[in-house]
Amino acid sequence: MNNSTIAQLMQTFPNPGKLVWIGVRPARGEAMIAVDEVMTDQRYGLIGDRYNGSSGKRQVTLVQWEHLIVLASMTGKPVTPEMLRRNLVIKGINLLALKDQTFQIGETILQTTGLCHPCSKMEQILGPGGYNAMRGHGGLTARVLKQGVMRLGDSLQVLVE
Repeated sequence: MNNSTIAQLMQTFPNPGKLVWIGVRPARGEAMIAVDEVMTDQRYGLIGDRYNGSSGKRQVTLVQWEHLIVLASMTGKPVTPEMLRRNLVIKGINLLALKDQTFQIGETILQTTGLCHPCSKMEQILGPGGYNAMRGHGGLTARVLKQGVMRLGDSLQVLVE
């Protein structure tokens, strides 16, 4: 029998996550640009992204790789990372379990700031019902605690305090 507390269980993950896609959007309304690496900054978030220099609460957005197939199933069409307009796509870890967690990807340390709810653009991008399909699958928002470089293939490690 496992005698772990809920707090201990919430800090235990079966595997690290893996960064499988990085995207930045240079300006409002422009398409996402996929990159192999990105520099992060505590004040500006992702260098080259439109949120650069704005509110720290949404400096970085993350979505779970496994949710792309779920969204494709619900919308009846292929769903790519660019369509979801999130900065980072993470594979192999339950992103919702990162709520209130601090974690590291590459050299960067991030802290979750909340859920990343869908916007009305999902209706036009994913088709009728796209907004509702995204509900619960929008991922997380985070802020940069320690700047550095993140590269495709970097692992996501939860930092236990």
